[in-house]
Amino acid sequence: MGDTMAKVEDMAAPALDGAAETHALTPHAEISRVIMLVNPLSGSVGPRAAGEAEAILAEYGCEASVVALEGGQFDEQINATLAANPDVLFVLAGDGTAGTIASRAGPDGPLVAPLPGGTMNMLPKALYGTADWKLALRRALEEGAPQAVAGGEVTDGEFTQSFYCAAIFGSPALWAPAREAMRTGKLKLALTHARRAFRRAFSGRLRFSLDATKERRAEALVLISPMISRAMEENTGLEAAAMNPSDAMEAFRLAAHAVMDDWRQDPAVTTRATQKVVLRARSKIPAVIDGEPVQLHHETKVRFVRKAFRALAPLPPAAEDSV
Repeated sequence: MGDTMAKVEDMAAPALDGAAETHALTPHAEISRVIMLVNPLSGSVGPRAAGEAEAILAEYGCEASVVALEGGQFDEQINATLAANPDVLFVLAGDGTAGTIASRAGPDGPLVAPLPGGTMNMLPKALYGTADWKLALRRALEEGAPQAVAGGEVTDGEFTQSFYCAAIFGSPALWAPAREAMRTGKLKLALTHARRAFRRAFSGRLRFSLDATKERRAEALVLISPMISRAMEENTGLEAAAMNPSDAMEAFRLAAHAVMDDWRQDPAVTTRATQKVVLRARSKIPAVIDGEPVQLHHETKVRFVRKAFRALAPLPPAAEDSV
């Protein structure tokens, strides 16, 4: 731990000697010391990303360092970076890694800027409106302002995972990959994902309770953060959308809405705001949490977190992936 801390502190030393300051930093935040964590093995990052990030950061008037995450040392490197207490912590990695780091930073830690380095990139696209990490980095540096990001926290026994965009519970959780494939023009892949989800429909209904109300049943429950919800304008809670198709034809129609357009318009969907959720099922609950597929036990709890962490991003959030 000591060696890793020393490396981070050494890398955080000024690296701008002789460099021309060609771009002004945002006037909305105090940025003196920056650390950027890069996972070169993540889906859309690559081995040259660290060097490219250093070149971009050298154009701005701040002390900057870039740390390449190494397999087996993630926890140690992340802990050392947080202990170094930079003004801004940039993260170029997959959705899961970026979410984990944001959770560890919390509401009292440094500003976090999760850049699009994964597959779905739900949170980065919501904050910066782009899947280009270099453009997102420049937008954060030049236009960013501190803003509280709300989210949810899923607890399943000893397992806890935060989300800042959306969590889907139930068999239609597999519709999320279909929707993403459709957006990127991969029609054949979208159809494959949609068929897989459709085959699993009606495999087991969920029972859920919102804010300690009477338990209800649904084929699926979607919880959406205020930042990307088209139906929520304030941080009053998560948007809870219950999906209740009564037969295979309705399920197919709802799947088509989920992939193609605004599924709220479907009569099999009901929505409301909530702060606490309890889910139950007879078997394990399939879920997609901020793009990451997981299998949960037969009872799971979710709570709304009004201020999960502080992001550096333009105001208002781009919310490109609003749902």
